[in-house]
Amino acid sequence: MAKRSKTTTNGTRRDVHAEITKTIVAQLEQGTAPWRKPWQAGHPAGSITRPLRHNLVPYKGINCVMLWLQAVLKGYSAPVWMTYRQSQELGGQVRKGETSTLVVKAGTFDKTERDEATGEEITVSRPYYKGYAVFCVEQIDGLPDSFYAPAPRLTEHERIEHAERFFAHTGATIEEGGEVACYIPALDLIRMPPLGRFDDAEAFYATLGHEAVHWTRGRGRLERDYGAKLWNGKAYHAEELVAELGACFLAADLGLSPDPRDEHASYLAGWLDLMRGDSRVIFKAATLAEQAVDYLHGLQPQSRVLDDAA
Repeated sequence: MAKRSKTTTNGTRRDVHAEITKTIVAQLEQGTAPWRKPWQAGHPAGSITRPLRHNLVPYKGINCVMLWLQAVLKGYSAPVWMTYRQSQELGGQVRKGETSTLVVKAGTFDKTERDEATGEEITVSRPYYKGYAVFCVEQIDGLPDSFYAPAPRLTEHERIEHAERFFAHTGATIEEGGEVACYIPALDLIRMPPLGRFDDAEAFYATLGHEAVHWTRGRGRLERDYGAKLWNGKAYHAEELVAELGACFLAADLGLSPDPRDEHASYLAGWLDLMRGDSRVIFKAATLAEQAVDYLHGLQPQSRVLDDAA
């Protein structure tokens, strides 16, 4: 029988923040950012994509990170995931002995608290994450053939044209020159080394995506704030984590699969420090990264903002 994760263990409520953070920290401790692994592993099904639900709606945020990671660790190339029940409704059957992967659904609940300033009771909305189990279609027999078919590969020309149009439509000021890719807040511009300095055009546009996520932080846009309570005063590493995740989400949306870059040791150490201090950090960073990517999609003539569900 397939092994499905339970929501409680020994009568204790499952801590999905701690579970997922532990998995990601283990990869960072090995010197690799796990959200970069899909490109290291390759993807026989075609261009890299976000993980998809049974109805082909993309996953978002932390679920992208977890499902990408599990696909590499277990050798899956198909991007579609579904629950045990969904597989049965589609005529499939999870193979005996297969183990599920934890994903989460985000929501909010109302809580009554006392206002410190006035002493009055107020109702505040608090976020929560509920864990549930999914299986890759490669763990399931008997599904319709369409679930196993490889995705069509775009040509290089189509992918690069699409990326060029995407970044042009953001309205960001982008200059080419110099040796370092960066967003300069004081000038509100993105500076990129010339395309010829990159190994290929995909790497150029993927790097531009990283800087474009930084650009969304600017005044009049998302104005991201890193409060000391959650981020332990480490705003720099927090912003780099958000930009790194956002760049990977955006690269998947644009069909880009750049060569993985060597992560600076200080970045990995900073991210580990953040996550070890608070298991909610990676969830918050993934949410902020999605907000940035959604913002960039919203600037397109025919915006394609991903589904709100996690």
